Amino acid sequence: MKGYLDTIPKELDESAKIDGAGHLRIFFQIVMPLATPIIAVVALFAFIAPFGDFIIARILLRSETKYTLAVGLYDMVAKQFGAEFTTFAAGAVLIAVPIAILFLSFQRYFVSGLTAGGTKG
Repeated sequence: MKGYLDTIPKELDESAKIDGAGHLRIFFQIVMPLATPIIAVVALFAFIAPFGDFIIARILLRSETKYTLAVGLYDMVAKQFGAEFTTFAAGAVLIAVPIAILFLSFQRYFVSGLTAGGTKG
């Protein structure tokens, strides 16, 4: 995120200061609209991370009622040589649905980050 924020030109801040904008106005009206693509990426990764959390959850959680989705799905396949593979596949699809919906809803922020720009040249 820092690398992305470093690419926002400082000239925008300086020109806004010359025009009389305060720090909060510069932040909310200039920097934040240009930073929405990286904020969308961070939000998407923060949403996806618990779905894929396996190692720590596998070590710490002992009762099956408290398993995360990844540990529970692994447990289905690991037992009895994958006898519940169809249930595992259905669970994997159900995990992918909310992630795909969130990705599609954030798609406009990703595209706007490629086309947005505050300076010419």
